[in-house]
Amino acid sequence: MQRKDFITLLSSGLIGSMVLAQSRDSQDPKFTQQELMGIEVTGLQRTSSYQLRPEAALAFEEMRKAAREEVNVQIQVVSSFRDYNHQNRIWTRKYDRYINQGLSPLDAISKIIEYSTIPGTSRHHWGTDIDIIDLNATQPKDVLLPENFHENGPYCELREWLEERAADFEFHIVYTNKENRKGFKYEPWHYSYAPVAKPLLQAYRKLPLQEILQQLRLVGSDHFTPDFTRKYISENILDINPILLA
Repeated sequence: MQRKDFITLLSSGLIGSMVLAQSRDSQDPKFTQQELMGIEVTGLQRTSSYQLRPEAALAFEEMRKAAREEVNVQIQVVSSFRDYNHQNRIWTRKYDRYINQGLSPLDAISKIIEYSTIPGTSRHHWGTDIDIIDLNATQPKDVLLPENFHENGPYCELREWLEERAADFEFHIVYTNKENRKGFKYEPWHYSYAPVAKPLLQAYRKLPLQEILQQLRLVGSDHFTPDFTRKYISENILDINPILLA
């Protein structure tokens, strides 16, 4: 399938229906496959700075208020819900850039998944996850770098407060700096609202991901072998903060 044909099918809803029909028996009835993959998500609370599920938005506002009152940290969301098409643009842009730099397809994919997810597999598809910074801090050129959150980085106070208080609002860091953790690199800015994210992950684990990724025909997906997909699920999707595992 050519990419332009896929985009046409995706926009018409046919690709979601096509894949959904093949996995309906294993699907959690609470969440549709299109919802889990960021293809069709409704009911999000939208503000000028984020899109989140209402429960997550309410908890986030309470957390933001507490941070401001307790330590004068102004939590700002720089990324929240991202739909499938948005993630696909990120994936395609990075893949093409690395290929143009001379990397092999496998090396390009490995480089991308240090920090970015394969479209259809991102936690940001769920409306439960946020990337956050401190708006009151002096802003660096690139905000989402681990060094900004440590030593003399501008977001140290934010990180320290989150480590102490975020769990009180049921937000938890996803990709920890725990030794020997595999998958995505440490992201001190990425937090997830556990009460909704955990059942979403439980439902997501029932999807036939290998079959789905092959049908979507992403750039580089010819290299998504069964072994690659099993490793990606084990390391990138499931090797996360244990508190967030369903």
